[in-house]
Amino acid sequence: MLKAHFKKHTLQFKKPSGTSRGVLMDKDSWFIIVYDLENPTKKGIGECSIIRKLSVDDRPDFESKLQEVLNDINDTTYWLEEGLKAFPSIRFGLETALLDLNATAPQILFPSAFTSGEKSIPINGLIWMGDVEHMYRQMKEKVSAGFDCIKLKIGAINFEDELMLLKKIRNEFSDHELELRVDANGAFTPGEALEKLKRLSEYQLHSIEQPIKQGQWREMADLCEISPIPIALDEELIGLTEKHEIENMLETIRPQFIILKPGLIGGLKQSEVLIKEAELRQVGWWITSALESNIGLNAIAQWTYNLKTDMYQGLGTGQLFENNVPSPLYIENAALHYGNQNAWNLNALLNE
Repeated sequence: MLKAHFKKHTLQFKKPSGTSRGVLMDKDSWFIIVYDLENPTKKGIGECSIIRKLSVDDRPDFESKLQEVLNDINDTTYWLEEGLKAFPSIRFGLETALLDLNATAPQILFPSAFTSGEKSIPINGLIWMGDVEHMYRQMKEKVSAGFDCIKLKIGAINFEDELMLLKKIRNEFSDHELELRVDANGAFTPGEALEKLKRLSEYQLHSIEQPIKQGQWREMADLCEISPIPIALDEELIGLTEKHEIENMLETIRPQFIILKPGLIGGLKQSEVLIKEAELRQVGWWITSALESNIGLNAIAQWTYNLKTDMYQGLGTGQLFENNVPSPLYIENAALHYGNQNAWNLNALLNE
């Protein structure tokens, strides 16, 4: 007989973080805490993480839906399979809380060479938006820290300035020395996108994420067919809940890559459906976190390691927050590690 409740926590960014949707100062997460009445000391924790104006469950009835689910926590099959298709972050939080409840040790959801500290996950270094000099300084710091794959967010400042930044980087580092990924977050219009992609291609980019806004499948398909830069779909995956929708999207757009954020698209199992359908069509993929705390990031990282991919992953967001949940996760040599330098401290979440 399961019981559950939730605890809201507002994560504070160490520094204002610029995106094409504005500057982020803080971000809300809700933690599901679930336990069995026969063994109430053993608890599972999962995170429901929302990005405002992006997550489909960024809606006024979010908390009431979360409470409804937890009041009916013993019907987990219904909630995980059907009841939470419109609330992907709650589905992810419930899925991972139940995995944690059944784990042999707290927050060891997928035991592996990663959780034992023997192996790590290569990650990209993330460059937040700002003026050219600020972004260039961030890049130099990442390279000095050992990163050889950098992801830059573009689309919020003057495009000529962004090209100048890319030129400056390429003058110092060839594409053999530094892999460059850019993320436009849908900033280009369909009419201007191809010309901008042509100009960006002068700088030997690995890929560009979501050059135009989601939902424009025909326009995106045209771009994917002729773009000089491989296109990765990100926001395009949000809101696809049925297998036939996923198949239709991939068949229509035929992207070069997809990028999976489990908290935005409905959890780990739903992400595996997308991976399977992508691989059937020779579409590449990688995983990124969506500004979760270390609870959500840990679940995603452990699951990702077991997928046995050699792509750089986007899992470097755990160091962004002042008030993150203390955990064994750390970044060293451009990789995410799970070590014994620090232990989980879950007291703030478990003490009601």
